[in-house]
Amino acid sequence: MVDRRYSLLDRVIAQFDTGVQTLFGRPRGTGRPSPALGLPEPDLDRQERRKAARLMRVNHCGEICAQALYQGQAISARNPSLRQTLARASAEENDHLAWCEERLVRLGSHTSYLNPLFYIGSLGIGALAGAAGDRWSLGFLAQTEEQVVQHLSKHLQRLPQQDRPSRAIVEQMRIEESGHATTALEAGAARLPGPIRHLMRLSARAMTKTTYWI
Repeated sequence: MVDRRYSLLDRVIAQFDTGVQTLFGRPRGTGRPSPALGLPEPDLDRQERRKAARLMRVNHCGEICAQALYQGQAISARNPSLRQTLARASAEENDHLAWCEERLVRLGSHTSYLNPLFYIGSLGIGALAGAAGDRWSLGFLAQTEEQVVQHLSKHLQRLPQQDRPSRAIVEQMRIEESGHATTALEAGAARLPGPIRHLMRLSARAMTKTTYWI
């Protein structure tokens, strides 16, 4: 019992440190270069640049939420193998976070001021999902990533065609998010009930609508 308690405490401390880095520091990813690296900066007019920045800000906040979900699940997950799966996905998500942040700087914009609020909410949801059991936690992960893939596909339709750097980032993110969903399903993810999937879509819609502007 003592070892288990200390193990949980260690995970909480580790995830707290990760959370601080996610919100206020340099994300700890795999160190991969951005897909936008080496691509020429497009000649965007003011309206196009503003639109691209707002979409990338939404993507950045989505990665903040993804980090919080993974961190919450890692705290309460029972299976060490699941925690390793979450850690691998989290590292890739941190790459996405860094890429989006770098792109926002290039576009002359900022990350969402609502990031801390969405982080805290997502952390709690992730912890609840992990506490429900590993199959449900994996199901939550799979459903989250499936919705993210749909969201990124819509952004590819909305981003200016000539903004190749932003599009390259979003396309690579979409590939990897789809891979995370597949990994979760292959690991035995349970299918979430319809009302929960609907609630997740509503929550995602609230995030995208607000961070687009703020």
